[in-house]
Amino acid sequence: MNRLIEASFARSRTVFLILALLLIGGASAYRSIPKEADPDIQVPFVWVQVNHEGIAPKDAERLLVRPLEQELRTIEGVKEMRAWARPGFASLRLEFDTGVDIDEALADVREQVDIAKGRSARRQ
Repeated sequence: MNRLIEASFARSRTVFLILALLLIGGASAYRSIPKEADPDIQVPFVWVQVNHEGIAPKDAERLLVRPLEQELRTIEGVKEMRAWARPGFASLRLEFDTGVDIDEALADVREQVDIAKGRSARRQ
């Protein structure tokens, strides 16, 4: 390793020339690679958040998260569902399979949330 370092110092002009060639080649490659300034990528995530003032996390899980999970499981294309319960609110994140029409999925989520709200209102 020391020999390589000593050889580099002895031939500093050659090392700088190689470095300059690498930098020029990298800049040229970067400019020639096709890039899109504003790619049209739809992230297949939908967040559902339900606020309820003064509710404890355990109650939020029992009264808010579980009924929503039961209804949202019926939606086609759901890849993963995660839920959180905190003091005063509950939150669910739905990840959909790629290729799912996100507008249609969002409409399905709204419909199922409305169904869950209706069922929880009848229970109380």
